[in-house]
Amino acid sequence: MIDANKLTKDFINGKEITHVLKGVNLKINEGEFVAIMGPSGSGKSTLLQLLGGLDLPTSGEININKQNIHQMSEKQRTIMRRQQIGFVFQNYQLLPMLTVYENIAFPLHADGKKISKQKISELLETVDLQGYENRYPNELSGGQQQRVAIARALINEPSILLADEPTGNLDRNRASDILELMALFHQERKQTIVMVTHDIFSAGYADRLILFKDGIIESEVRREDGNYAEFLSHFMA
Repeated sequence: MIDANKLTKDFINGKEITHVLKGVNLKINEGEFVAIMGPSGSGKSTLLQLLGGLDLPTSGEININKQNIHQMSEKQRTIMRRQQIGFVFQNYQLLPMLTVYENIAFPLHADGKKISKQKISELLETVDLQGYENRYPNELSGGQQQRVAIARALINEPSILLADEPTGNLDRNRASDILELMALFHQERKQTIVMVTHDIFSAGYADRLILFKDGIIESEVRREDGNYAEFLSHFMA
């Protein structure tokens, strides 16, 4: 599904070079829910952008569904992102001049696909926003806006969902709603999810937790491991 090898990413500011990623190797299997945690500036969001083809590494390679994204043109990467990857961001990134319905349908417009009213209706029902089709983002709560963003990310039925701090702007109750929704897609639709988060509560929904520090993977634990609950409780203490 996702196979990243020896990723490095440097940012250059004048004569100063910042080494953000320092040789990251990461494999994510189909249908896996992975949470990536780490302190601010550790490189976790940069890694997510590379995995989604929004940026290219300084060195190393990334294969998405056995396609090497470095061998693609920018146009090919854009098409790959639209068709294979859904993005959910902390600040929702809804278009304020579009209704809920139009925001969800937007990726279909961008990809030249026919709009399926039934499909959008089903997604609205799944994210519990029936009857909100004609509302605008500024008429919604933060949790509702994030649910619209998730529906929009899934309208093209991507094989991978990338979420960057998807509950960062929400209180615990609304965050729980979003995490339960993501868990539902993961369990019922076998959705592959990679989520960057600073919150151990959110990370507890994942099958695998990766700790990121100073541009490298410091450690990881899987749900089936005997120490998973102990690992989480250590951070919650």
